[in-house]
Amino acid sequence: MVIDNNLLDKDTEKAKESNRLRMNYNLHDSLDAKVQRLLNALEPGTILPIHRHTQTDETYVVLRGSINVIFYDENKNPENQFSVNPKEGVYGIHIPSGQWHTLEVIESGTVIFEVKEGPYAPLGEEDILDVL
Repeated sequence: MVIDNNLLDKDTEKAKESNRLRMNYNLHDSLDAKVQRLLNALEPGTILPIHRHTQTDETYVVLRGSINVIFYDENKNPENQFSVNPKEGVYGIHIPSGQWHTLEVIESGTVIFEVKEGPYAPLGEEDILDVL
């Protein structure tokens, strides 16, 4: 498989058509795979809850577009914000296990490569930070 503009464009079109304004293209064979590798096409306005992964680190590499990644503390306060934009020489971010985080999509057509240890485990209520 070649990861090229054609693949990114197809995933982006699916993200634009999705109610969630994002679409995964899994590169791993199954949700049980030891490594979860995926392309994630993201559009401005997509909502990712503030969450954490307690069993694995997570890494984002921006293939095109740009995002802001925001880290939070246990008291729901933003700790740090990182602009990830390859046009500015910032290509990715590594998120340590247990770190509360979310992202904001800045540009339409943004696609990230995301990797974390598997198997896939849905987030539990204790891993989503309710800010309301």
